[in-house]
Amino acid sequence: MNLLLIIVIVIAVILAITGGLVQSLNFLLWVGIVLAVIAIIAWLIRSMSGRKTV
Repeated sequence: MNLLLIIVIVIAVILAITGGLVQSLNFLLWVGIVLAVIAIIAWLIRSMSGRKTV
């Protein structure tokens, strides 16, 4: 689960940077922001639940 969150965050950052640099691909900025928000929500739910999985 932790590896999946890291992968989603990396993809979100890459898409956000790409969307910011290339104006014609502006929708990637929004995709990156949405993925980052989903990753943060998933991390918060996991940290509040108290379950530690390896």
